[in-house]
Amino acid sequence: MIETLTDPSLWAALFTLTALEIVLGIDNIIFISILSSRLPKQKQKKARQIGLLLAMVTRILLLFSLSLIMKLTSPLFTIFAHEISGRDLILIVGGLFLIAKSVTEIHHKLEGDPDSLEGNSKKTTFTKVIIQIMILDIVFSLDSVITAVGMTDQLGVMITAVVLSVGFMLMSSGSISDFVDSHPTIKILALSFLILIGLALFGEGWELHIPKGYIYFAMAFSVIVELLNMKLRKPDEKPVVLKGKFD
Repeated sequence: MIETLTDPSLWAALFTLTALEIVLGIDNIIFISILSSRLPKQKQKKARQIGLLLAMVTRILLLFSLSLIMKLTSPLFTIFAHEISGRDLILIVGGLFLIAKSVTEIHHKLEGDPDSLEGNSKKTTFTKVIIQIMILDIVFSLDSVITAVGMTDQLGVMITAVVLSVGFMLMSSGSISDFVDSHPTIKILALSFLILIGLALFGEGWELHIPKGYIYFAMAFSVIVELLNMKLRKPDEKPVVLKGKFD
């Protein structure tokens, strides 16, 4: 046991995997933050914490079900001469859900929702937001777990990396949420990123692999351009106020 803990390769794998889990979890934080922003202010922090804890539980359960995950690669049926496995189906459905939800959120923020504008919050309940977060947690967790399995065969290392990454995300989710919420252009940009990620997941399900480096470069470049715009904005120039927002 002591020899295992002093193994440099184990610590290197843990550090690398934790960093990767944090990077892969950024989009999860953004989506959870945007979904929770539709709730009253006093419930937003609780929704973010529950969402991230559910993400951690989902990933750990998937890690304990590695044999089941490996079976997901077996073909279930064929469409247009393309074999669809359980993993492909999850990625396709998850990608479509992410695209549809992101487009709906953009519409909600720009066009507004009559019910929310009148102060009626019946359509956006705490339970509904948590259910939507759970659905996305499954999709994002699958990608995260597959990455973990490819990095190391040590279950303890994988679980530790997941716990550490979620702990970091719990600490930073509040500041990320506040930043996204207070900058409307960043919020719309984040939703656009989620459409891009949804498209990548959909393509992955059809074996159309889009290198993640291209996606991350596009996202990073867009954020840098917007940060420069924010820096150059006049002090007295107020950003546009998005609709569908609770006070």
